[in-house]
Amino acid sequence: MMRCKRIATNLQEGRTTMMKTRRIRSLLADTQGLSTVEYIIILCLIAVVGFAIWQKFGNTVKTKTRGAESVVNGLPTTSTP
Repeated sequence: MMRCKRIATNLQEGRTTMMKTRRIRSLLADTQGLSTVEYIIILCLIAVVGFAIWQKFGNTVKTKTRGAESVVNGLPTTSTP
């Protein structure tokens, strides 16, 4: 009796494992909707890189424009004929 229970339990576990394996394979083979997720990931990566570039070069541009502004402000405002 005990041996039959063990065999039945092993068969049930085997079936469950096979069903899980089939389900995983079907999920991996399913490509529907995958392109949307990929586009969202790419869009997020572009946004993060854009923010990083903005942060890095934004300060540089701000500093250079302030320097150019002081040079322009130092120029004479009247022209001599």
